[in-house]
Amino acid sequence: MSEHVDHVVVGGGVMGAAAAWQLARRGRQVVLLERFGRGHTWGASHGASRIYRNTYARAEYLDLVQEAFDLWRVLEDEAPAVGELLTITGGVSQGSVASRQVADAFVARGIPHEWLSAAEAHARWPGLAFEGDVLHETSTAGRVHADRAVEAFLQAAAAAGARVLHETPVRAVEQTGDGVRVVTDTGTWQATSVVVAVGAWTSGLLAGIPELADRLVVTQEQPAHFALRLDAPAADLWPSFTHDPPAPHPWPSGVYGLATPGEGIKVGFHGVGPRTDPDRRTFTPEPHQLRQLRDYVAQWVPGADPDHLVPISCTYTTTPDHDFVLDRRGRVVVAAGFSGHGFKFAPALGRVLADLASEPAYSTHPAFAAARFAALPA
Repeated sequence: MSEHVDHVVVGGGVMGAAAAWQLARRGRQVVLLERFGRGHTWGASHGASRIYRNTYARAEYLDLVQEAFDLWRVLEDEAPAVGELLTITGGVSQGSVASRQVADAFVARGIPHEWLSAAEAHARWPGLAFEGDVLHETSTAGRVHADRAVEAFLQAAAAAGARVLHETPVRAVEQTGDGVRVVTDTGTWQATSVVVAVGAWTSGLLAGIPELADRLVVTQEQPAHFALRLDAPAADLWPSFTHDPPAPHPWPSGVYGLATPGEGIKVGFHGVGPRTDPDRRTFTPEPHQLRQLRDYVAQWVPGADPDHLVPISCTYTTTPDHDFVLDRRGRVVVAAGFSGHGFKFAPALGRVLADLASEPAYSTHPAFAAARFAALPA
């Protein structure tokens, strides 16, 4: 079997689904191919909660996150049966993430915010402990429901005409003289271009792109849901939070957290899990990191019980500079290396990937180009 479409999207996680949605909305013929079943837990798009926040000082990220804010609402309108995707709770940042550069960017862009003392912040959110100045993003921060988001993208893409095929592994992506050939176990797809958004499997599928060789590090991360204490505020009263303590401190990285209604308070370190092969993950909690996470919660999240937790297993695919890869090599568009902070941008990144796939002259910000890795030591 061989079929021809305008675009093939490989990968049905949040980025691939967002790209298929954006392409289908333009009236393009699109097929999305996903190796696993619908709603699988092997990648980085499952679960009930991801932080949505604007706490970036760099224009290229602020442009995307502000675009995404409106597009999440558009997606909710196009897939109403899925339910609310973006819930606004406000967000608080302390440590280096609560920088004056971020606040200056908020002022320049009109993003509502305020500065609070540690005592003021604790009085408002007694489930958290604070130190130093606290930056409160009042009305543009919260959480995205991850599982619903992926499902909404898939439903909206299908409604716009895209074909969505799960349990269809892609074995090869081959550029031809006039397009690209995508090979599966059941046949071959011919297309003008292909978007590859396969997360932890990128290096294996795109081994022919030298700039990506050994640049994408896959780790198994160890966040957890911690139960609320009996006297803690209800889950819907918690803000999302980030904390990057000043050195020296005993933690392996900064920390993020947010309420996940029905599951507790999700707390995690950022990008410090052990390296893993995505096809050979154990899903077994990493005991040392889990102990450190419990210690952090005991000190800094007094509203959660550090001894009552449910571990979570997920993957990060991280670049050396923690910036994304959004690029085009010939007819192949690459979406990779979202480094644990990409989910919130998904509807806007879907637009970028659609532009790359359908407009040969389009180029992304240099910070997202794979060519930046060429100057790094091998």
